[in-house]
Amino acid sequence: MVWQDIAISIASVLLAYALIPQVIKGFKEKRKIISFQTAILTVLGLLVITMSYYTLELTFSTIIIGITTSLWVILLIQTIIYK
Repeated sequence: MVWQDIAISIASVLLAYALIPQVIKGFKEKRKIISFQTAILTVLGLLVITMSYYTLELTFSTIIIGITTSLWVILLIQTIIYK
């Protein structure tokens, strides 16, 4: 394990934690909170980052960014469903 993996993981945990209230708010209010373009571009970018970390064998970073990507996918789905 390299120190970069730990640093990226810690930052990613904080970013994922910051998304949780947004996801919950979307479910409670049943309305589109984030634009489709923002959600789809963020999901695509995070998928590329996740794959990059995976190929660099940064295990923890891959897992945490994967979780963050999943939260953004939920926001994307909310954007599609709640018009």
